[in-house]
Amino acid sequence: MSGFSRRPIASRDTGWARSMARRLAASRVTPNQISQASVGFAALAGAAFWASAQMGDVLRALLLVVAAAGCQGRLICNLLDGMVAIEGGRKAPDGPFWNEAPDRAADILILVGLGLAAGLPVLGWAAAALAVLTAYLRELGRAEGMPADFSGPMAKPQRMAVVTVAAVLGAAEPFVSGTAHVLPVVLWLLICGTALTAALRCRRLIRWLGHKDRAGNTD
Repeated sequence: MSGFSRRPIASRDTGWARSMARRLAASRVTPNQISQASVGFAALAGAAFWASAQMGDVLRALLLVVAAAGCQGRLICNLLDGMVAIEGGRKAPDGPFWNEAPDRAADILILVGLGLAAGLPVLGWAAAALAVLTAYLRELGRAEGMPADFSGPMAKPQRMAVVTVAAVLGAAEPFVSGTAHVLPVVLWLLICGTALTAALRCRRLIRWLGHKDRAGNTD
């Protein structure tokens, strides 16, 4: 587990991230606008996934690459909004809303889009629901005074990494093997991994509440 509010992200300490955050902090762009832009990238990814299901191999491959880029754009926005807000001293009173709500919309857009690309929309919705559940459990724990639980094995960064790799592999698959198995397999991997993540967060939250209650009763 990490602190109360920030996900531990190694790329936060990279030179390119610090440079971009400084430039944005010195501009008129607000952290909330960066958070909102993440939904735009997620919508691009979701739309590209959806459209890829209607196309031949070449256009499908191109759209899957666009979807992969959209997923990464979403993650970059998620990284920079916090850096501009905290390191750049641009925090706003409504920042917590824009930090969380767009992320849930982004998860749904991308994962439902992935399900449509795979021809398995029900699995896409299942993956999206589980992604929202993991975030809910983290925020429920925080509301009870528990340190924010960003643990995996399939938290947001891991989900987006898996989706990005799947999109790239899915783009190449028809030309390499003539098959289309990558996206369905990845959907099941996401569902199982995110369900496990939710279960582990439930267990840690229940234990925390038990310890909290015992500590309260001994005061």
